[in-house]
Order: sequence, then structure tokens, then C-alpha cells
Amino acid sequence: MRAATPARPSNVRWRIFLIMLLLTAINYIDRASLSVALPLIAPEFGLSPAAEGLVLSAFFWSYALMQVPVGALLDRYRTRGIIATATVAWGAFQALGAGAHNGVVLLLTRVGLGVAESPIMPAGAKLTGAWLTPNERGRGAVLVDGGAPLGSALGAILIAGLIAWLGSWRIAFVVSGAGTMLAGWLAWHYIRNHPAEHPGVNAAELEHITRANGAREGARAAAAPPLRELLRDRSILAMFGGYSCVLSVFYGLLTWMPSYLHKTHGLDISAMGGATFVIFMSGFVGELIGGYVGDRWKSSGASPNLVMRSMFSGSALVAAACILAAACTPDAARVVVLLCVAMFFIRWCGMYWCLPAIIGGSERTGVLAGIMNFCGNMAGVVVPLLIGAIVQWSGSYFLALLFFVAMAVLLAVCSSLIDYRQRPLD
Repeated sequence: MRAATPARPSNVRWRIFLIMLLLTAINYIDRASLSVALPLIAPEFGLSPAAEGLVLSAFFWSYALMQVPVGALLDRYRTRGIIATATVAWGAFQALGAGAHNGVVLLLTRVGLGVAESPIMPAGAKLTGAWLTPNERGRGAVLVDGGAPLGSALGAILIAGLIAWLGSWRIAFVVSGAGTMLAGWLAWHYIRNHPAEHPGVNAAELEHITRANGAREGARAAAAPPLRELLRDRSILAMFGGYSCVLSVFYGLLTWMPSYLHKTHGLDISAMGGATFVIFMSGFVGELIGGYVGDRWKSSGASPNLVMRSMFSGSALVAAACILAAACTPDAARVVVLLCVAMFFIRWCGMYWCLPAIIGGSERTGVLAGIMNFCGNMAGVVVPLLIGAIVQWSGSYFLALLFFVAMAVLLAVCSSLIDYRQRPLD
């Protein structure tokens, strides 16, 4: 009698991370909505350029300041409920923006949007630690973080298309908010805090995950070091610094690249939009490929330090070289190609999102991810202002691009200082 063939592991964990990719992309699409609609909103509300800047920055301040508190909440409470509640709440704030009748009310809805969106990235880090084995966490991290370039590429196109189709920025905000709330329902329906809680996980998938993670994480949780001790760890400080450099380059290009392409290389609005889309889609593709390569390399038996230091530092230096070449190149088409390559490689560092689980363990993943995202987003707040000052002072974008080169080199340095091995038990 033939023995029964062992069941193949189900793939619930990857469906969950595809949902997280969707949520992160929607996160960035909703962020972009105000920037797209502002040319219509500003004259309607009588906003000055200074007031426009204040309204635009409101999201980033509240989002950044909430990172540490929501990280602590995720370590204490259940991830699934926080993800679903946050998604429904930010969809509600997006829709409420449609009812604003002046700049103050609009600003308050953006503050609420920032608060509500704040748990998603740290929550993705928590799910990475709970659902994925060490040799899968690179792919999980880039699926969560890949929503940033994907949403950045699609956001302007989708929101502008909604406004044009519906003939109203207000109705477009309501539609996008309702879509976000529907995604919150999907998250609640399918995501679970742990593989053992999900009805779709078969015994083979559960055994695959717990064999790699269960015993070790349980022992580490029992002896979790105090947070103040972790914050003196060189690897953790380098992780915060490295992620700040990642977002310095990403947010700097996100906010200033269209103006640079238009003013320096003469691209019209249509060409500029197409170039922006291609550059950020290159980042999305690069992020997925980087996560796959990292996990496959580690699965072959290579040292985590060899894999991560080579990939993070190497990709950062390639990006630095491409941005430097773009600063010295007068040809617009060549500049776009160079920036595509730079974005392709800099987004390999989306794998930073697997580091809080590796370095801090399950008991500290949320708060470490929150602090890391706080540092990165504070850089995202400051860098666009700094680039504006550099451009105004110098009269060109050359020094601004050199600043991005310096941040990419510093990213390579910080990444080389991190110990990527699983922490030993005390």
C-alpha cells in the first residue's frame, strides 16, 4: 500500500503579505491625494504658499510623532485589530477631507490621516517576525515596504484620474476613502496575529514556520532585554541611522525630482509624469528582486552578515554612483535611466524592515520598528526643506544631488556596522 504523500505547505503567509503590500500602497496613494488636488483646493480656500506648505506637512509630523507610541502598542496588543482599525480610520479621515470648507479643517483631517496611518509599517515588521522564517523575512519586508514606490508611482495617476473622471476633488476623496475602508475590512477578514490562529494554514505550513521560529523566539521573549539596553546597541543605532539615510534619498527624490526634471532638463508635465512613474516603478521592481535575492542567498547557507552587508552597502554605493553621474549628465534621457537604476538599487534597503525582528526579537519588534520609522520620517520631514534651501541658495540642483550622494554613502557605512546574525540567548 502506497504511503500518503505529505501535504504541501499552504501559502497563507504570502497572501497576508500581499495584503500588506496593498495597504502600504494605498497608504502612499492617500498621502499623495492632497498634493494632486492642491492646485484646485488652494484657490478655493484662499491658501497662501506658506499655508499650503503647512497643510502638506501636517501629515508627516503627526505620522512621525506617532511611530514610537504605536510601536509600543503593537508589542502589547494584537496586531490584526490595530491594522484593521487603523486602515478604516485613515479611510474615514481621507473621506472627511472632502467636507473641509477651509484650510484649518483640512489640516486637521491630514493630522488625523497621519495618526491613523502610523501603525502600518511597524505592524508589517511584527507580522514579518511572527509569520516568516529567517530565510523568508527579506521577501516579507520588501512586500510591506514595496508599497512605498508602488503607491508613489500610481498615486498621482489614480487620484488625478478620479478627479478628472468625477469632476470633483471632494467626490474623489470620498471614493478613495471608501476604498481604503474596504481594504480595512479585507485586512480584518484575512490577517491573523499568528499562524496557529488562521483557519487556512495547514499543518505543513504551521510546522514550516514554527520549526524555524517557535522555540528560539519563545526563549528570547522570556529573556527580552530592557529597551534602554537595546538602544545602546551599535547595530540598533546603525539601523536607525541607515534607515534615516534610505528615506532621506527616497523622500528627497519623491518631493524634488519632478521639479528637477522640469527646471534642469526641460521636461514638460506629461514627460515629467511619465519619467516619475518609470523611476518609482523601477524602485518597486528592484525592491521585490532584492528581497528574493537576499532570501535565496541566505538559504544557500551564506552568512547573514555577508549577505546583508554586501546587498545594503553595495546597492547604496551603486545608487550613489548613479546619482553622481546624473548630476554631471546634461542629457535628460540618460538622467532618467540613471535615476531608474539608482531607485532600483536603493529600494533593496526595504529589507531594513526585517531587522527589528532579527535584532530585537518578537517582544521588541514593534517599538524598535516604530523608532526606526520615526527616525526615517523625521529625515523625510527635514530633507525636503533642506533641499529647497540648497536649491534657493545655489541656484541649481547640483549640490542637492550631491547631498543625495552623501546620504547614500552614509547608508553604506551604517549598513556595514550592523551585526545581522540572530541574537544569541543569554
